[in-house]
Amino acid sequence: MKPIALSLLALVTALGAGCNGRSAKNPPTAASTGAQEHSTGAEHRFPDPRTYADRLDDPGRDDWQRPAEVVEQLDCRPGMTVVDLGAGTGYFLRYLSEAVGSQGRVLALDTDQSMVDTMSARVEREGLRNVKPGTIAPDDPALTPHSVDRILIVNTWHHIAHRVAYAETLLAALRPGGLLLVVDFTAESPHGPPPQMRLADDTVRQELAGAGFETELLGESLPYQYVVAGRLP
Repeated sequence: MKPIALSLLALVTALGAGCNGRSAKNPPTAASTGAQEHSTGAEHRFPDPRTYADRLDDPGRDDWQRPAEVVEQLDCRPGMTVVDLGAGTGYFLRYLSEAVGSQGRVLALDTDQSMVDTMSARVEREGLRNVKPGTIAPDDPALTPHSVDRILIVNTWHHIAHRVAYAETLLAALRPGGLLLVVDFTAESPHGPPPQMRLADDTVRQELAGAGFETELLGESLPYQYVVAGRLP
């Protein structure tokens, strides 16, 4: 598989460079700093991870991200193994941990070590005993074939290059009955990347279908995002 461009979302937004097309003379607005919550990258390092982690975990995010609703759409069951891919600071981990129960597992994966360190601290602080943070390479989610039941990818899919090839690795990792959810920004959202980086939900469906998934646009009430489901055929 070709290397995948997984940029460091929160850093790019905060520094006003890279994927959002801003320069240091044109700093990000309050809306944009809350837009790209999941860190997924390896291109840059956080100069001050705690500063950006505070932004990623801003309680105001709950109003539009609606994590409980997203996790409900993931249809987790006790005992399942769930992956949060590009998990950043671990915003979704408490919800996923509760959904799979003490007999389940949550793999919280990110390519940036500072984010994985932040998640590890969260796991310890919140007593999330069934959550395992881990660092992955930019071009490989490092998932064993037929090893997981659910995969959640939030605010991250538009940053992946060679998405069909990457989706093929995710398809192979799912067990029978497995489900992948891609949550990303609509064209009209006040949050998110610049317009040229946004993906229509139809595009996401085509990419997942190209990897072999059966796809569906789910009905939900997220104000700024869509949810695309990919299932094993």
